[in-house]
Amino acid sequence: MPIRAEAFDFLSNLDTLGAVVAGAVLATAGGFIATQIEHRVDTRRRERQAALFFGEIMALLGVTVAAASRARAIGDPYGPVTMRLLRMIRRELDVYDRNRERLFELRDPAMRARIHTTLLRTMMGVEGAVEAALEAAGITASINDPDVPAARKELLEATRADHARRRDGSFDFLIEASEQAGRLIKELEPIARVDFAALVKATRDA
Repeated sequence: MPIRAEAFDFLSNLDTLGAVVAGAVLATAGGFIATQIEHRVDTRRRERQAALFFGEIMALLGVTVAAASRARAIGDPYGPVTMRLLRMIRRELDVYDRNRERLFELRDPAMRARIHTTLLRTMMGVEGAVEAALEAAGITASINDPDVPAARKELLEATRADHARRRDGSFDFLIEASEQAGRLIKELEPIARVDFAALVKATRDA
């Protein structure tokens, strides 16, 4: 009995099904690979932006701390210029505090910890210096008040000396934290692909 041609149609159907399955597998694999590549590119982009953000903050903090240190060495150590610069540093730290979650865009956990610790130390230094300076200034005003008894003034002098020591210690702590931030900037430069030293120079020359 001769074999009819229709008997071989299933073979053609199998070829078509195989092509469909192969196409689906390739499309799925291609979509997965494209998603992974896109994720990796996006991760690197966000990491670069985070490195740029934190690098710029620490670079500008270094410039302002250096300016405050120079101002402290001229005239009244904690006069209006020094105090204004210290408040500027505090405002820069507020920017960091509002964007702290961006630290997690940096993939190196040790680097994240060093950045957070350094900026926290900077915050402690500037807050301690500002608070102690204001307290010392308030006590000075009381000492200069002619209505304050002499015995009271002696006690105030001792208290002012204590606040002055805390003020200077906090300022020195701020400088140490700023120097540590300067070293961290070097670690961020390859990630941010920015020369922060050039940024600092441009800021100082402005």
